[in-house]
Amino acid sequence: MAAPMSKFRRLAITHAAMMGGDAAMLVALADSLFLSIDPSAARGRVLLFLVVSFAPFLVLAPLIGPVIDRAAGGRRFVILVVAAARIVLCVLMARFIDNLALFPLVFAALVLQKTYLVSKQALVPSVVRTEGELVEANSKLGVIAGLTGFVAILPAALIQVTPLDGAGTLIYSGLLFGVALVSASRLPADVVAARPEQPAERRQLHSRRLQLAAAAMLLLRAASGFLFFLLAFWLRTQSAGTFWFGAAIGMSALSTMAGNSIAPGIRRRLREEVMIVGALGLSALAGVAAALTGGPAAGVFLAAVLNFAGAIARLAFESIVQRDAPEANRGRAFARFETHFQLAWAIAGVVPVLISIPGPIGFLIVGIICAAALVNYVVGQRSMTERRGRRLSRPAPLPPPSPPR
Repeated sequence: MAAPMSKFRRLAITHAAMMGGDAAMLVALADSLFLSIDPSAARGRVLLFLVVSFAPFLVLAPLIGPVIDRAAGGRRFVILVVAAARIVLCVLMARFIDNLALFPLVFAALVLQKTYLVSKQALVPSVVRTEGELVEANSKLGVIAGLTGFVAILPAALIQVTPLDGAGTLIYSGLLFGVALVSASRLPADVVAARPEQPAERRQLHSRRLQLAAAAMLLLRAASGFLFFLLAFWLRTQSAGTFWFGAAIGMSALSTMAGNSIAPGIRRRLREEVMIVGALGLSALAGVAAALTGGPAAGVFLAAVLNFAGAIARLAFESIVQRDAPEANRGRAFARFETHFQLAWAIAGVVPVLISIPGPIGFLIVGIICAAALVNYVVGQRSMTERRGRRLSRPAPLPPPSPPR
């Protein structure tokens, strides 16, 4: 008799299918109206749908999230709804692939993708056996996402060159989301957070050290969202723009997988703070180098480095949450932080949609964002160290004099 499947393996299968479906959808959109329409005509539509799509996410997530976390199987239910909705959207996108109706459908899919990632982060703590497995589990899920995304692209590319074209690729994407739906139905119906946030949890999650790490991650995600939309528009003004944009997406997936693969080994040798400093410094240097080099290849290079550094910084951040907030509910904390990070990605993405920015200038902006994050993090860390040193060097108060006898 076969042993029952572990909770983590069920989540891993669900995550693999969801990421594979996303990768196939991107291949299908490569030659669609979504990427072939004139950039100046597309900007207004993309900006409108980006703002409208993420407005409910921004307003409702802080209100609905705590309620979902207290309900048995709440996050599993969200993933089930997202998977089912992605199937419907794939069918509709296949129907309207050469119609302007494709725009709202793509952005609805984008919002659902971010919603899934938040719920996935909330579920990870409930599918591991010990605290020590938690960070490693997130690293494994990152590697799985990269591998399955790469594997899923191959059949999608083959379908794309057949008479089925993009519509057939979208149906293939919908089938992968169907696998995710079936797998998600077998996820544990656990309660993410049975009780409201306690004072000790709130105090630890708002500690200076943790907030500095969260700010660093927020700016890294913002840089990633800015670069994604910058490349989506700027590369279309370059020769073979669709090819270069596809290369940027593919290299981003591979570099994220590489970062997730080596990050646990780096963590065993370096402190989490050093990992974050290294990730920010590498991203800042890559931004400046790409700006000086220019050209589509520089954009692909920067996307790869930024995603590689982001994977390493994310693992370091999760380790800091575990270390500095032992009283916190991990699922609730990860979901809250991930919501903020995803919103930073979307809000920063509005800028290159709203303003036409040349590629090299955009690359320099990415470098400046990461350099600013690095300075803020290093200065904040040094300030905490100096305050701690002053407290330790302060002489102990003298005992009160004894009363006269």
